[in-house]
Parts: sequence; C-alpha cells; structure tokens
Amino acid sequence: MIDLIRSAYRSLGRKRGRTVLTILGIAIGVASVILIGNISQCGTNALTTELESLGLGGLTISCNAEANVSLDEEDLNLVKHCDQVEQATPILMQSTSVTVRDEETNTLLWGIDTSASQIVSIQILYGRMFSNKEVSTAANVCLVDEAFSQKSYHRSNIIGKHISIQCGGAMEDFEVVGIIKTGSGLLQNMLGNYIPTFVYIPYTTMQTSMGRSNFDQIAVKIDSNSNVDRAGNSITAILNQNNGTSDAFVSNNLAKQKDGLTSILDIVTLVLSAVGAISLLVASLSVMTVMLVSVSERTREIGIKKAIGARQLDIMLEFLFEAVLISAIGCAIGIVAGYLVSFAGASIIGMSLGIRWDVLLLAVFFSLCTGTTFGVYPAYKASKLRPVDALRME
Repeated sequence: MIDLIRSAYRSLGRKRGRTVLTILGIAIGVASVILIGNISQCGTNALTTELESLGLGGLTISCNAEANVSLDEEDLNLVKHCDQVEQATPILMQSTSVTVRDEETNTLLWGIDTSASQIVSIQILYGRMFSNKEVSTAANVCLVDEAFSQKSYHRSNIIGKHISIQCGGAMEDFEVVGIIKTGSGLLQNMLGNYIPTFVYIPYTTMQTSMGRSNFDQIAVKIDSNSNVDRAGNSITAILNQNNGTSDAFVSNNLAKQKDGLTSILDIVTLVLSAVGAISLLVASLSVMTVMLVSVSERTREIGIKKAIGARQLDIMLEFLFEAVLISAIGCAIGIVAGYLVSFAGASIIGMSLGIRWDVLLLAVFFSLCTGTTFGVYPAYKASKLRPVDALRME
C-alpha cells in the first residue's frame, strides 16, 4: 500500500503544472460546497435568532376582526392559569413616530409587561427592564434599541435621556431606562430602511394614552413537553366558552411560521448545494482526462513493467491510486480553504459558526467517490495494454 502511494506521488510529480491545476479544480469544488453549507448555517441561525427575538418563537392569542369581543385582564388571567402555559403577557402595538433632538423617526411602539422578557427575547445592554411599580402606575419610561441610540446620539448608552413619543394622538415625554439589542440585529442592519425602530413602554402606559383597557394580543410561552397547536386550541376554547362565543378567538403558532421560513431557506441551500456539487463533478471529470493523458504518455513504461512481470492488477492499482491521491489532496485543500473563508466571513459580520459535519462528510465522500470512479476507466485501460503493443510505442 505504501509503495503504491509513493509510486503515485512520484508519477504525479512528473507533470506538476497539470497535477496542480487538476487538484485546484477539485479544491474549488469542495470549497464551494463547504461555503454554501456554512452560509446556510449562518443564515438559518440569524433568521431563527431574529424571529425569536421578535416574539416569533411561541404562540399568540388574538381576536377575529369580525368578532365583537376583545382581550382584557380577565382573559389574560384565564390564559395564565391554563395547564400547558408557562408564561403569558399582554401586547399592544402601534405604528407611530419618535422625536429626539428635533429629528423624527418612524417607530413600532410595543406595550409590554415585565414578564415579556421571558417570552420575547429582550437582551438588556444598558440600564434595566421596567419595574412592576412602573407598570402598575403607568409610568412614562421606555426601552429603545441600540441602533436608535447610535442614530440619535452616536453612542449606545443613552440611559436617562428623554424622547418624545406620539402615543394616542399626542406627543408625550418618556425617560429611557434601558437599551436593548433585538436578536442578532442582522435584519435591522440589512433592512434598516424598511424595519422600523422598536420602542417598548409599559402596556398600562399605552392603554392610558390611547384610552383603552384591552390588548391587541396575548403572547404565550407553552410548556416544552406540550404540543403548541393543541395548547392553542385549548386556550381559544376556554376563552370562547368564557365569553359565550364560538370562534371569536384564534391562536397563531408563530413557531410553525418560523419553521416555514427556515424550510424555504433549506430549499434554497439545497439548490445552491446542487450547483456546488455540479462544479465538483466537472472537476472530477478532469481527473479522468488527466489520467487518460497520463496512460497515453506512459504506454511504453507500462509495457516494460508488464514485460518484467507486473500483473494487470498492479498496473490498475497504480493508476487508480494516482486518481485517488489527486482527489484526496484537492479535497483536503478545499476543506481548509472553505472553512478559513467561512470563519473569516463569520467573524467580520460578528456571527458564530460551527463545523457542519454533515456537509463536511458529504463533500469528502462525494469528491473521493467521483475521483475514484473517473479514475477507474483510465486505470483499466492501462492494465489491458498488451506488452508487445506497448513496447512498440515511442
């Protein structure tokens, strides 16, 4: 075995330029597959984190637009006492504007409770969350995201600053008590012109300003051992029964919507991976071309070896090992290059990246299999040469 590897290495060294170009083709094909897999991983992780941070990882309860009912404190207490519910929090939403230092910014205003941070992933960078006292007294305090702080004051920490929020048709003064980072911030950075700034205030403050006592939605965190869809149906049934209605309340499994989006991303990844696999297949075809040329150039050498006693199997294994060695070296270089570029790109955009063993093993298996397969015919052709015919070749 070792002698075959040494012989293959020496044979490939005769035409170094041609060998290097063939190896480079394999390496590029493998690196493309690795890069596509890692880009998919980064994209899926970023999308999942972002959607969960926006509250798209659980269940929401809302009212049908046609129904003459609304969600209130009594409904919230009913939801909180359901068997499968871990946490439930009221949510109010309003598209409005915020004015800071005479500059107006479009904003999505969220009215939340102190328990919202356990359902919606709110990461406090500076300051604090609302207190229960501030919620009960409808205090004018707010949380703003880091991007808003940077845009308004060119720094992240603006705790203690005051901003004006248009709430309920009137401008009100709010004190900033916390700076948050919503998810990975990737969507916010890429689509900053389309995704509004998020500002969070106590839901009681929003109710007071808007003159209402109901909620837009109730966000629910379901027990990890329970089925989300069945839990949602159970909650809506309890609410309908309590309000004397049949289908006034609906549950929305946002985790399923998130899974749908990630499934679309997986399909796109599969298509791109197929393109990468085709490039790897084309590169493997070059192995056959190189090996056929090598057989043609070494016909007399093959004849001499067979004349002094070399078997067909020996000749075939010699050329087959050359094809495998080309594929193995190209595969190794492609893996290293693919992960170096991937980790460099991930560090630049501030994302974590792990090794996808499924993609890695698939790339290794596919490159070695195609390289070996396309090396079989040239090796077989060399082994079938008759010594007399081979020695006649100049």
